[in-house]
Amino acid sequence: MLVVSFAAQVFGTNCYVLAPSAGQECVIVDPGIGVVDALDGVLRDHRLKPAAVLLTHGHLDHVFSVTPVCGARDIPAYIHGDDVYRLADPISTLDPALVAMFERQFGTKAASEPDDVRTLSDGAVLSLAGLDVTVDHAPGHTEGSVMFRLPDDETELCLSGDVLFAGSIGRTDLPGGDHAAMLRSLAEKVLPLRDDTVVMPGHGPSTTVGRERASNPYLQRLPPPRDRQGIARGPGR
Repeated sequence: MLVVSFAAQVFGTNCYVLAPSAGQECVIVDPGIGVVDALDGVLRDHRLKPAAVLLTHGHLDHVFSVTPVCGARDIPAYIHGDDVYRLADPISTLDPALVAMFERQFGTKAASEPDDVRTLSDGAVLSLAGLDVTVDHAPGHTEGSVMFRLPDDETELCLSGDVLFAGSIGRTDLPGGDHAAMLRSLAEKVLPLRDDTVVMPGHGPSTTVGRERASNPYLQRLPPPRDRQGIARGPGR
């Protein structure tokens, strides 16, 4: 699989481009602030044709460029139903201090929502651009936060958005955040993953589930995952 990532100009949001290989269709994940030119360069260099934009959640730093990216190519944007409302005015749900900082830098609000918005649901498998993408609804950072999982050779990739970072987790004190929900998401959606699952977060460097299981203080505080019979099982199933 071809995976290209680069950071947005503001907040260091990771934008990802994934395709079976160069010269094919691709999906774009979380086009944040100021990514359009860099994204155009990636698509050109690898001869890629976008098929869809996938959004891990509706915060401004992850969705700012979704409308120009989708509109220029007539492609849909996918987001969980619980975060669709954020696309209408992403800046309105931010902390006032962040809004003030953003307006000082840019002066205007984000563009309107894309013309074609499609909703995601937990457990759905999307077949896009020759890729099979599994959706895990993982609320806590926002109501509609999701993670995307894709098989890659003998392991799995997990685009975790702002659910899980290397050494940390997404904050839960912004509007729509819920710390108890975040802990449930970590326990039910992250801990059951294999140790060799490669985690590609919304901010910062990539990591693995095994590394986070061993060192991330937020995961270490959680009880071990259980199977359907309620029996605790070891890591790395």
